[in-house]
Amino acid sequence: MSRHDPAVEANLPERYEQLVADEEAARNYLLEFCWPDGEPECPRCRERRIYRLSGGRLRCAGCKYTFQPFSGRWINNGALSAVHWLRLTDLFVREYSPHRIKEELGLSYNTVYKALTAIRFAILAHSADAAQLLGPETGLNHYLKGNRLTGGPKQMRQDTIPVFGLLRKDDLVFIDLMPGFQAETVFHFHLNFHLKLQRSGNLVYTDQYRDYAALIFCGNDSLPYAVIRRSDEPPFIDASQDAFWCLAKDRLRSFRGISCQRFALYLKELEFRFNNRSHPIFEQIIRFLCDVV
Repeated sequence: MSRHDPAVEANLPERYEQLVADEEAARNYLLEFCWPDGEPECPRCRERRIYRLSGGRLRCAGCKYTFQPFSGRWINNGALSAVHWLRLTDLFVREYSPHRIKEELGLSYNTVYKALTAIRFAILAHSADAAQLLGPETGLNHYLKGNRLTGGPKQMRQDTIPVFGLLRKDDLVFIDLMPGFQAETVFHFHLNFHLKLQRSGNLVYTDQYRDYAALIFCGNDSLPYAVIRRSDEPPFIDASQDAFWCLAKDRLRSFRGISCQRFALYLKELEFRFNNRSHPIFEQIIRFLCDVV
């Protein structure tokens, strides 16, 4: 996709080229999202009485916390410059692969991967069901330590793998975590109540279930895939050529190494992209990144 494509131009602020050519201008632009009225506040207690210290540090007069301007915010994960954050967000919006972003920005793969993970966490954190999704049922809590992204995944078995429901309402889509459901539950419904089940790699989804167009989860080697019964008729979301599902299935197949725990990050990213498909999302993502964790 060319920078001169209208869709790309519409996503970027008018002064984008000037911002990515000047680190200080890019940093000030990001700080506008952190402190909309220009006055710093403590990321811990939201106190507005802040003392400025040497080296760009700040100290809260209330809780005495000493911090940097981006401390406690999603954008503080990744150790990127302000210019790199703007350019990486632009490439994320245009759906460049991590390897291509690595080449475009001259960064290491691990640095790009961590920054993209921060973006996806920031998007998920601004969804209506964020508190539930960041809890132990999804496993995403193992990636957070305070306000920092750290740690690694905990191995999941079929009785702990989370299940999500795909709900369509008019032109919008909602991905809900199904409380009390695990992959084991879906296999039980498939074997004993004939709920149609389809597998595409580690992506597993069902036919309609109550108000949901499908139940979806990301599997692993603990699942008994061999028991899935073949059906002559495709599940509802395949047969209906649902616009969201056509997009999501192709995108999920293109991602490499999605784990059961990280699956919610990709689902909520796709939900966000689809529901905002008629709106520019670059500055919305920057706003998410600059929010306090």
